[in-house]
Amino acid sequence: MKKTIAFIMFLCLCAGLLAGCGGETKKSAGSNEIKELKIAVSPYQDAETVKTAVGPLSTMLQGKLKEKGFAVGKVSVSVGTSYSAVGEALSAGSADAGFVSGATYVLFDKEIDVLLTALRQGISKDTTDVKIWNEGEPEKFNDKLVQHYRSVLVTGPSAKGKALLEKVKKGEKPSWEELNGLTWTVMSPASASGYLYPSLFLKKEYGKTIADLAHVVQAESYTTSMARLASGQADIAVAFSHIRIRNEKNWQKKLGGTDTIWKQTGIIGVTDKIYNDTVCVSKTSKTMQDQKFRKAFGEALIEIGKTKEGLDALKILGHKGYDWADAKNYDDERRVQRELKGK
Repeated sequence: MKKTIAFIMFLCLCAGLLAGCGGETKKSAGSNEIKELKIAVSPYQDAETVKTAVGPLSTMLQGKLKEKGFAVGKVSVSVGTSYSAVGEALSAGSADAGFVSGATYVLFDKEIDVLLTALRQGISKDTTDVKIWNEGEPEKFNDKLVQHYRSVLVTGPSAKGKALLEKVKKGEKPSWEELNGLTWTVMSPASASGYLYPSLFLKKEYGKTIADLAHVVQAESYTTSMARLASGQADIAVAFSHIRIRNEKNWQKKLGGTDTIWKQTGIIGVTDKIYNDTVCVSKTSKTMQDQKFRKAFGEALIEIGKTKEGLDALKILGHKGYDWADAKNYDDERRVQRELKGK
């Protein structure tokens, strides 16, 4: 009898141990189950257009993450009302990940981490040496995918613009007085290539910024800015480094140029690298506190960016894929923001 009771107790103990082991397995598997992944996208265009274009990313991400051992029940994509709104959502943890500019990342970098940097098509000239920009074959897009671009100071066909370009071509540095005597066409103070980085360039070279210039006209678009340059209303424009490639066809057809853009414009200044848009993750999101999931999410987007379907979905964002980000690459952006705050 005693042996029978002992045997029954032994069986109960084994059953308890097996049940315990089963519970741990279930818990482990459950940790790789995510009910909802919330992604916020900056308003690159109107909300509906962006949401429709990037919509297929949801299914692609679910598939890729499943391959990596994470079962995501739903991927929700929302479009912010502004760039800052997306930063605020990430900061609060109401969004797990977001597609944001480098400026937005830096503005909220105490609450969000940069995970990926977007890739863009490179161009044949990528240097701060203006001599290279003004000699040889015109710049053109190449097959390289890069994490950065630059901003350039472009002179136009006005008398003052041409005179200053000739001086630069001789290897002479323009004086602040000469620059201050020109009419500049710029973008809003929030634009990296159309205001912020050119301001940092002037600060480094002259101890001044765009705000110190006497004749500045703000444009609502780069098209307007280049039209002013072509017509002689402005002597100099600040823009992204592939601005002439983008406007080559329309320079004479629509913008008012009387000769090719290559003959009527020149480069008198080039900024340091401006790093591309980012994919950032929230530090307060419980989902993104799992480092294994962060890694899997990053890998998934990198892999998606190498497919035709992925590139089609990313096209509206201007992204050609992704690579792992280095937070240090955005130090110039931090410097720009400190300058703006007067620190």
